[in-house]
Amino acid sequence: MVAGGVDVRVENQIVRFVSSQPIDQESVVAQIGGQRSGGVVIKALDKPRATLVIDGEGRIVVHGTHRVDAARAAAKELLLRLGLDDSGLQTELGPVIASFNFDREVDVESLNFETSAGLSEYNQRLGCAVINDSRHNLKLYVWPNGKCVTTDARHPNMVAMSAIYWKNQFEENNHFVA
Repeated sequence: MVAGGVDVRVENQIVRFVSSQPIDQESVVAQIGGQRSGGVVIKALDKPRATLVIDGEGRIVVHGTHRVDAARAAAKELLLRLGLDDSGLQTELGPVIASFNFDREVDVESLNFETSAGLSEYNQRLGCAVINDSRHNLKLYVWPNGKCVTTDARHPNMVAMSAIYWKNQFEENNHFVA
């Protein structure tokens, strides 16, 4: 997705699916080799490539996909392997992890400020600035080479809007390295 000269790449979209009948964790372990871990059962799929987590309420949480249709295909694959009906499968979207690059170096140590759009602090341990972007409701990690990763986003379009906003802010406030 290219927006305002910033190419946003969705790295992961967490999606939860609720089946018309809850998924029995024991069936996932016994029939298709799921692994119990605490109160959940985990099953990794090769095709489509995804990690499925069956929670205590019998819902399917899909990790490792970047498109909702790929996550749905993984959930349907699980249901079919268990011999269950996939009709009535409800989708609940979770947070998006995305990345983009400003293609310019950023003086991340100068990103210690608070604005109406959010709070930014340099994180020495990570070597990047962390912006709690309240305007777009996400967290933005900015590295000196201009690489950015967002977490907690609700939609890739919000990431694109955030990227454009902060690119303009960095230009206006001279945070890009000349």
